[in-house]
Amino acid sequence: MNPWGWATIFYLLSVSTVSAQETKPRPNIILVMADDLGWSDIGCYGGEINTPHIDSLAQEGLRFTQFYNNAICGPTRASLLTGLYCQQVGHRGDRWNEPKDFSKCVTIAELLQLSGYQTMMVGKWQGRDLAVDRGFQHFFGPMCQAKISYFHEVENNPYYLNRKRITLPADFYLTDTINDYAVRFLKQSLTEKKPFFLYVAHIAPHWPLHAREKVISDFRTRYQRSGWDQVRAQRFLRQRESELIPEQWKLSPKPAAIPAWEHQDHQHWQAERMSVYAAQVSAIDHGLGQIIQTLKEANAAQNTLLIFLSDNGAAPDGGLTPSQSGFGFKPDSTNTNWRKDGVAIRPGSSSNNPPGPHDTFAAYGLAWANVSNTPLRGTKLEAYEGGIRTPLIVRWPAVIRERGGITRQPGHVIDLMATCLEIASVPYPTHFQGRIPLALEGKSLLPVFQGHQREPHKALCWDVPRHQAIRMGSWKAIRPRSKQDWQLFNLDQDGTETTDLSAQEPERVKIMSTEFARWYTRVTIN
Repeated sequence: MNPWGWATIFYLLSVSTVSAQETKPRPNIILVMADDLGWSDIGCYGGEINTPHIDSLAQEGLRFTQFYNNAICGPTRASLLTGLYCQQVGHRGDRWNEPKDFSKCVTIAELLQLSGYQTMMVGKWQGRDLAVDRGFQHFFGPMCQAKISYFHEVENNPYYLNRKRITLPADFYLTDTINDYAVRFLKQSLTEKKPFFLYVAHIAPHWPLHAREKVISDFRTRYQRSGWDQVRAQRFLRQRESELIPEQWKLSPKPAAIPAWEHQDHQHWQAERMSVYAAQVSAIDHGLGQIIQTLKEANAAQNTLLIFLSDNGAAPDGGLTPSQSGFGFKPDSTNTNWRKDGVAIRPGSSSNNPPGPHDTFAAYGLAWANVSNTPLRGTKLEAYEGGIRTPLIVRWPAVIRERGGITRQPGHVIDLMATCLEIASVPYPTHFQGRIPLALEGKSLLPVFQGHQREPHKALCWDVPRHQAIRMGSWKAIRPRSKQDWQLFNLDQDGTETTDLSAQEPERVKIMSTEFARWYTRVTIN
């Protein structure tokens, strides 16, 4: 037997020993992640979109106000699954999708499955291999290598059920189908006597703006009555009133390119864009409600850790004015070579070509993305807080005793692997099936769940498409990737990054930039 075989046997024996010592059943884990959801879109973070089921998690559990992602989908998902910085496992951090280097890591699913958990995934899988080859016993979703449609299969995004290529039904809507398979897998696992790990990786509300008309109509009047300035102000007020944000924070300045709503010439069309986006968020919430109901009917909610978050901040794509083209679709092109059924896409979007239907492809633009990230500065792809700060809600009745709690302790998606392993009593291996995994970067969030102060990260760092950044304590330094001067912000006093303190604190900037350089050298791909 080769050496890695003995290492795996030793790992299995250590898992068995730990499990045998447990007197309580190990918890189930459900992790639900939205795609491009802004920090304030859901009700319990100040939003006006109806999200009663997500909000119920906050009412019965714990909200984080300072939890971080990697500003872009593929890198965030790589960190979530491995507990490492994305650069350590094959992502540069400034691209949406690259192959991951599995020789240096293991996934949550691989370790939990080997320790006796049932492991299931539905939704967005960005690997070149199948999820069932990376620790998931069951999988439904598209192999996302290109832009998606919510209504049809398109080129480069084939759908699989486990290892089987499947054909989509005539009434297919992506978010609803992800929800249906999540519940199907969940019900199946609840009949077993094993704990389970279910990862629900939504693609909504990522563009294109595709939703069912009956859901869009629920929101249409709201956004035709209230434009982006009023909606943003109302969200900010609710955040202050609920003490989600400190009183001293200012609302980050609106980007100069965004006009006042009262001067907007296309109010009806702009409102329609946000209405479709809200319908996409609502579909996520509906599915979470199905999951919660399934757990309650099986009397399994008490010992199930349910986590909800987003992979990055809201996306600014889509433009500020109507257009006859966009996302590669042009008025002088047939636009028939993307959908597998050959139906043409109507390019661009305007009052005469509103978003939502199956043959459109549009996004809601910078103005609404700015609303989605209220009160934070920046958007997806950026290392300002609007790009990298995610809503995170956890409910675990057996452990989280304070209902409706808020924690201001910082965390990061790299922490989710360590958290899952600790609560499942699973050790992190030094060798695994021929691989030598890098040491975990993340720290368990369990002490936070238990109401304690955990040992914080000395530093958290980012190298994302538009910026590089480092956070140490309450201080954050950020600069463009073009290596201009660093800005410096005190996030406790100024979480919306309105006042640059670099000129007053040059020594602090020097210390933080040196620490960032060490991190960059350590994690960056050679």
